[in-house]
Amino acid sequence: MSWNVVIPVKSLDTAKSRLRRDRSGVADLALAFALDTLSAVRNSRGAGTIIVVTSDVRVRTAFPAGTLFVDDPGLGLNPAVAAGLHGAGPGKVAVVTADLPGLTADEFDAVLADAGRHERAMVADHSGHGTTMLTSLGGLIVPRFGPGSRWRHERQGHVVLPVPQASAVRRDIDTAEDLAAALRNRLGPETLKTLAVAATGPAGSAAETG
Repeated sequence: MSWNVVIPVKSLDTAKSRLRRDRSGVADLALAFALDTLSAVRNSRGAGTIIVVTSDVRVRTAFPAGTLFVDDPGLGLNPAVAAGLHGAGPGKVAVVTADLPGLTADEFDAVLADAGRHERAMVADHSGHGTTMLTSLGGLIVPRFGPGSRWRHERQGHVVLPVPQASAVRRDIDTAEDLAAALRNRLGPETLKTLAVAATGPAGSAAETG
């Protein structure tokens, strides 16, 4: 049986606040991260229904036709995830953060296969402190994303999957350092295109406000 997948996408106007300290055009980058993440999930064999939680008009316009959207209640990441889980209904479910632009379909399928051996599972981010994926074979997920979320999710019974630290499924991008590290590895086409546009000069960074 395939997995229902929930991907929360924050408003582009406020996304990636830490990355904004070091560069312009972050709204464009956040959108590119989400598009590349969605592409990997859509191309995987294990994903069934994909639910994108957002109220951002630009995200809804840019995402492929046929994408299933749930409105973000606007109360933060955890309520957004909860809204997506409610929309997903019963069955196997995976929550995936929208800032994994290096993710491939094969990597995602490998994680889902491993997660299928546990009632509840999770993937820790590259720092070891956060969370990039939560899964359940059918039981309730109570999202507790935010600083230190790994330990909160572990206490709820989510088994930390042994995903190599270099894997793109652990490589969420929150800071300029994260982005620099990602550039040394694989990135998806939308992110590479957006970075190339930004590198051409002011026209690239102006897109965030236009």
